[in-house]
Amino acid sequence: MNIYDIARLSGVSIATVSRVLNGSDKVSGKTRQKVLSVIQKEGYTPNLLAQGLGQGTMHVIGIMVPEISDLFMSSCVSFLETQLLSHGYNYVLSSSGFAQEKKEACARALLSRQIDALILVGSTYAGHEKKDTDFIRSAAAQVPVFIINGSVEGENIYSTVSDDREAVYATVTSMTANGRKRILFLSDSRSYSAREKLEGYEQALRDAGLPLLGDLKMHVPSGIHEVRDLLLQYRSLSFDAVLAVNDSIAVGAVKYACARGMRIPGDLVIVGYNNSTFAECCEPELSSIDNGTREICEQTAERLIRVLDGGKDVERNLAIPCRLIRRNTTDF
Repeated sequence: MNIYDIARLSGVSIATVSRVLNGSDKVSGKTRQKVLSVIQKEGYTPNLLAQGLGQGTMHVIGIMVPEISDLFMSSCVSFLETQLLSHGYNYVLSSSGFAQEKKEACARALLSRQIDALILVGSTYAGHEKKDTDFIRSAAAQVPVFIINGSVEGENIYSTVSDDREAVYATVTSMTANGRKRILFLSDSRSYSAREKLEGYEQALRDAGLPLLGDLKMHVPSGIHEVRDLLLQYRSLSFDAVLAVNDSIAVGAVKYACARGMRIPGDLVIVGYNNSTFAECCEPELSSIDNGTREICEQTAERLIRVLDGGKDVERNLAIPCRLIRRNTTDF
């Protein structure tokens, strides 16, 4: 299978197939989709090295994730794949883990593949201190770097984040307005995104005239049963609402409430985050904040293509609004 076969099966010229593979904007959307469908059906892989040598670009994007098994990460990769392929770009995926030295090694390995741009998926890459993100600025000296769900300052670095602080602030404000006084904040991370959520939580409590209590801010494991069992250990801890930084933690809180014989949402209101399949599989179904994953990825890919096409004045930082999806674990 070669480019001539793709042209014949698609009913277009070889030049049109080449334009599709190279991401040219001189092809209609209908024609591009027809060619890409044939490519996908036939399993055709273009000789990217030959293309790159002739055009000065490999049409390959590097994507780094800390953990591909994470539902948010895998969803992002799926959305990015669709967008990148539609513009004639392939991608190389690498899982870095969370250790700093492994993140840096992973970035170096991807850069050695002659990628055209680098996408970092996850707020862990935003680091805790400036030195944690030096490797990102180093990478940005070679190729454009795009960060999903994290913000890093530097030239040639582009960030797209969920407006987590505002989303949590609005949700906790609704909880307090509905009479909830002791709201438990559950997090399994100290990432950029988790910190933004915590700040929204604390500001909402301040504005409601409620105290910031250390025992109501809890760092927990990520497993559903582990969260349930940990909460069951704290029999003396009283709370009437839960805000969790992801849905799996929130499901653990639901299981805790069921084990205690508590009524949801009468005795305990619970809100998760990411609006994942966990929220719908849970019983009762979980209210969850939708962080706009699809839009974040689409905006990232769109700006990446604009940058690679030589576009100017491409937005460096974008914040995507979130919305609470109300199901059966809330009464407001």
